[in-house]
Amino acid sequence: MSLPDFTNDIFSFLDKQDLPNNIEAAVILGSGLGGFADQIQSPSTISYHNIPGMPVSSVEGHAGELIFGEIDGRSMMAFSGRFHHYEGFSFEETATPVYIANHLGANKLIVSNAAGAINTSFSVGDLMVIESVIRNNLAISPLGNQRHRYQHHQWVPKVRNIAAQLGLVTQLGNYMYVTGPNYETKAEIRSFRKMGADAVGMSTATELFEAARLNLKSTAISLITNMSTGVTGEKLDHEEVKIAADARKEDFAKLVKALIEKL
Repeated sequence: MSLPDFTNDIFSFLDKQDLPNNIEAAVILGSGLGGFADQIQSPSTISYHNIPGMPVSSVEGHAGELIFGEIDGRSMMAFSGRFHHYEGFSFEETATPVYIANHLGANKLIVSNAAGAINTSFSVGDLMVIESVIRNNLAISPLGNQRHRYQHHQWVPKVRNIAAQLGLVTQLGNYMYVTGPNYETKAEIRSFRKMGADAVGMSTATELFEAARLNLKSTAISLITNMSTGVTGEKLDHEEVKIAADARKEDFAKLVKALIEKL
């Protein structure tokens, strides 16, 4: 599988580090969900700034650290901070965590994000398992690569069953990817709802499509942190993301731990 040239320097640096073998899972932590890093045992942290060729996130709530450690005796890695196209990164750069996880031999990828609800039956604080992605026909995958199927929906029933065994209720829905960084208009939200979208966000899509291309088992969880424009009539504020994430951080950590073990 071909990978972007900029990953060469990243891989070269990481290959020289004393990193764990047999990584069970890689976790990408979305906005406000970086607190999961506190659950990692015997952590070893590398700042994105210290990795040659590594993009560095500029968004509040993204620490910009690659963390290695264990969860209940299982070796894992976490990306505390991701990259968004609206920050000026190419779509390829936004998938950097996927390339690293694949290169280091992770068995599975767990992607998380903060998203706004479009489905009016959803509530702030819901955990939505992403069944499919709507990308508005954007060419989010690297051009010139062989066509591949979006395949991560095949693990959705197992993810929801694992959550149910923990006593956690999850929503099932379609994630609408938008480039951002501005919140959507009321007209856009009405349009997205008619297209079948249940939640909207500015990340995750490229990560899932590239994971599929690399045959890396993946799943994605959206934390519903706000109701989208026009759903409630209230003004949207980034502070909502942190508040909602804090309220569900224990449940989120519980679910991710179970997915690392059982998915």
